[in-house]
Amino acid sequence: MWNPSQYLQYADHRHRPFVDLVARVDLDAPRRIVDLGCGPGNSTRLLSDRWPDAALDALDSSAEMVSAARRNGLAAEQGDVRDWTPAEDTDLVVSNALLQWVPEHRELLAAWARALPRGAVIAVQMPGNFGAPSHRALREVAGSAPWVDRLPVGLLRHDDAVDDPSDYATLLAAHGCAVDAWETTYVHRLSGTDPVLDWMRGTALTPVFDALDDGQRAFEAELAARLREAYPAGPDGVTLFPFRRVFCVATVGAASGATDLAG
Repeated sequence: MWNPSQYLQYADHRHRPFVDLVARVDLDAPRRIVDLGCGPGNSTRLLSDRWPDAALDALDSSAEMVSAARRNGLAAEQGDVRDWTPAEDTDLVVSNALLQWVPEHRELLAAWARALPRGAVIAVQMPGNFGAPSHRALREVAGSAPWVDRLPVGLLRHDDAVDDPSDYATLLAAHGCAVDAWETTYVHRLSGTDPVLDWMRGTALTPVFDALDDGQRAFEAELAARLREAYPAGPDGVTLFPFRRVFCVATVGAASGATDLAG
């Protein structure tokens, strides 16, 4: 179960990639904006602030996140991104930290590029840190006894859950888009006891805890020991947590024969 309060514990850190993503969108007056994976809606409000005249749709698969988004004033709806199709007047599709959970996301991006009107923009950001020590430690613990027999096969994302920016640029350029793709590694300064574990509680650990029900404390304790070794606190008590993210902004039907790669 997704916990909006846990997710928002590092709201400033999680919001920054959304700001960086939307800053690269070059649209003056989109008719309809869709935020796929809106979460609690704190970042979605940036869209309505920048384009106040646009119709704004928000979608999330979590009932808890949808409830939080509605409390934030959004007309959010619960649904699966794989079932979503754009309305005829959709000029901007934003998906921030969602598609890494969807193995079929490459096919979805291609389908959106085919379905959206010319000049529409697809703007996505996905964590690209599945090969980082944090996620390697998570997979190692999950693959050891007794957890390996209690967690569904394929529950955790692997190193190739998200492609490199050039792969998304190639994919979307093949569907007639002009593409701006890049990656950024943010170095987050975290404080507190086991801060990387706290970060992961709001995202990567959610499906693990849903599957375990009981046993959460023991699993956390084993993972926390590995994370403390991988991410030791400095003399000032601050833990540095590098976090790689992959970005892609594609303008539909605007390809000029060259793909714009930045990064």
